Amino acid sequence: MTITAVPVVENGSLVVHGKVVLTGVPENVVISPASSGSAFIGADSTSSSSRHVFNLGVLENRKFMCLFVVKIWWMIPRVGNSASEIPMETQMLLLEVDEESVLGVADEDSPAESTSENKFYVLMLPVLDGAFRTTLQGNKANELQFCYESGDPNVQTSQALEGVFVNSGDNPFELLKDSIKILAKHKGTFSHLDNKKAPAHLDWFGWCTWDAFYTDVSPNGIKEGLQSFKEGGVSPKYLIIDDGWQETENEFRKEGEPEEEGIQCATRLTGIKENSKFKSSESANLKELIHDIKENYGLKYVYMWHALAGYWGGVLASSETLKKYNSKLAYPMLSPGNIGNVRDVALDILEKYGVGVIDPEKIYDFYNDMHSYLASSGVDGVKVDVQNLLESLGTGFGGRVSITKKYHEALDESIERNFPDNNLICCMCHNSDSIFSSKTSATARASEDFMPNEPTFQTLHIASVSFNSLLIGEVFVPDWDMFHSNHNTADFHGAARAIGGCPVYVSDKPGKHDFEILKKLVLSDGSILRARYAGRPTRDCLFIDPVMDGKSLLKIWNLNKLTGVIGVFNCQGAGSWPMKQAPESAEKATAAAISITGRVSPLDVEFLEEIAGETWSGECALYAFQSGSLTRVPKNKTVGVSLGVLECEIFTVSPIKVFKDNVHFAPIGLINMYNSGGAVEDFSNKDAITIKARGAGIFGAYSSEKPCFVKVHKKDEEFTYNSENGLLTVNLQGDCSFKEIEIGY
Repeated sequence: MTITAVPVVENGSLVVHGKVVLTGVPENVVISPASSGSAFIGADSTSSSSRHVFNLGVLENRKFMCLFVVKIWWMIPRVGNSASEIPMETQMLLLEVDEESVLGVADEDSPAESTSENKFYVLMLPVLDGAFRTTLQGNKANELQFCYESGDPNVQTSQALEGVFVNSGDNPFELLKDSIKILAKHKGTFSHLDNKKAPAHLDWFGWCTWDAFYTDVSPNGIKEGLQSFKEGGVSPKYLIIDDGWQETENEFRKEGEPEEEGIQCATRLTGIKENSKFKSSESANLKELIHDIKENYGLKYVYMWHALAGYWGGVLASSETLKKYNSKLAYPMLSPGNIGNVRDVALDILEKYGVGVIDPEKIYDFYNDMHSYLASSGVDGVKVDVQNLLESLGTGFGGRVSITKKYHEALDESIERNFPDNNLICCMCHNSDSIFSSKTSATARASEDFMPNEPTFQTLHIASVSFNSLLIGEVFVPDWDMFHSNHNTADFHGAARAIGGCPVYVSDKPGKHDFEILKKLVLSDGSILRARYAGRPTRDCLFIDPVMDGKSLLKIWNLNKLTGVIGVFNCQGAGSWPMKQAPESAEKATAAAISITGRVSPLDVEFLEEIAGETWSGECALYAFQSGSLTRVPKNKTVGVSLGVLECEIFTVSPIKVFKDNVHFAPIGLINMYNSGGAVEDFSNKDAITIKARGAGIFGAYSSEKPCFVKVHKKDEEFTYNSENGLLTVNLQGDCSFKEIEIGY
């Protein structure tokens, strides 16, 4: 249960649950109670402005993890101990607070269970407040501040009423979920993921055209790619036709002159239909292409890409087709937060050349016209990109929050009308304007792109997504982005997506596939074994730096229907966070280390007891996918794992149950799949142990005794049994239909 204790200011200190969190709180700071022990922090100013920076108090010697917008599109995490380490544009701050306790010496094999029981967590979420957006930041004096801005010089105030939401609890994951639900109910501008409809594509394998072709995508290229998947025996069931299909124009590219960096971002949309590449001898039109590829390659869903503003540079005002949307040229105005972190070349270009902004009163008509045309062509959904651009275009439109809200409401309405399965993927949408304006959109990219040609970005990608999912995963199903199956990091990325609770898709070039990797992710019918929740760092990883401290492994937990899963990743020594210098000790440790060792426990899986059931013995079977080892472990003990740089291991955690004749048993699942336990659908014991399993391949289980028989669909099957570790296996043959496995003793 979440500990409830309303934050208060006492003697100049912010006190939460009896603990001082901030000292030196200024007199202009005000607190108003919310619900369930939470509160809002605001502040007053003597003058009216469109942007205020208020001091909240001093934060020192307190472990924190924050998520901040590193450049306009994307968040990354940061950990530290004092406010001076908290960057501008911070959108979530989680503090760890120790209760007074007397602890004995910890056993190396035991997780510090008693330690976690004597901690609680304080969550600070800067939120939207009317037309204003709040972020957190620290200064050199270790003062925690909140920035309160509208993004329109004409939208001003002298008072921030509900700038920062504060809540506390003893479970950080419950705390985040409860807090987002409280905020969603209180604000009414967005919804928790539990109240959204999941898009149709999530449980199927997909292919995206972006890295395969970039903007050179064409009908022939798409068919060539789908054919090469088909020949390898792993066919995508959904396709994202990314950037490159639309009618666009770039007025600023000059023939014969050197191209300005980022000039492609000044390109503007000229129409809502497909361009000439999709109206040629390769394909008469988009509708014919989609019918053809669905018919010949077994695709269930085709999504099309477009930007929230139409295209990167908006729409071309002089286009006859688009004149009815009343667009006008506007020039982005960047906030100090955008400039203070990492600038993006796209914004430099758009500041220079402007954006064709559709009138917010006409934006629904634009989306509906485009989406209805796409739907009539057989398209099933859209990926809507470049969303955070709107934050820089609020001037004259009531501010950044107001224009974002208007566009998102129109987008949601058009999706509901034209793609009723809620088939929408949001992208480049990590600002709180977008997150807290999301009423129905249910899937969003959770980090910057997978960069196949950037070797120092691979580990950052995995770490960013898992930490970002703490916040994003309460509002959206996190999308970990595409990866390449034929890449030196494919195993690393594939394993992460298998446990991420996310869609699984690649952007392989035609003929460039590793089907051995793909077959660890995708069943023969094209479906995937998707875990139930957003994959997030385990509790003991929340306040460590898995990329740059030179000593820590990243552990990510999730749940299936009847098993838990823990992915362990060595993200050290292969990249550095932007805006952060590695301590010399960490650099030396990483350079010297061949591998890093950590420990894994069943208790790393949150809420495991909820799936364990009443007959749980308190022990678990831990199956390590990469090594193939099976270990029986009490829930409060650990096992060691050592990994080299860019190596990973996945542990299926299956609670052991005790049946008659003292048989101890735990299903593991399809042991040739990364997320083995995702194949276990049901598990019961009457006259014999009965398992309902999904898919085909080698199915494994832990059994303390060798069974007398194993039957599949009432038919006796051969099985193997290893008396040393208790691994029982049977080969499930046939298609991906559910199979009933019966085991008798």
